[in-house]
Amino acid sequence: MIVTLPKAKEYLRIDTDDENAVVRKLLRSAERICMDVARLNTDEFKACGPIAKTAVLYTVGYLYEHRDNADHKALMMTLRSLLMGIRREGF
Repeated sequence: MIVTLPKAKEYLRIDTDDENAVVRKLLRSAERICMDVARLNTDEFKACGPIAKTAVLYTVGYLYEHRDNADHKALMMTLRSLLMGIRREGF
């Protein structure tokens, strides 16, 4: 994964290990969502470095904070903006 569990927990300001399983699931989902929006495979996405990490952390934070009422359209629009510089034009 492009973002480690400790980095994600630091970003989310989680100090305990109680939610490790939830954060791991969110990390996997966030990375997949970001790769799909960027239209890149795993290696291509990892090669994008800071842009990719920022997008994954933003997505993890959004999904964690809005577990009950996430606006996925708003999330996707923000991710498209964040990933515009690395996003592949077509499939």
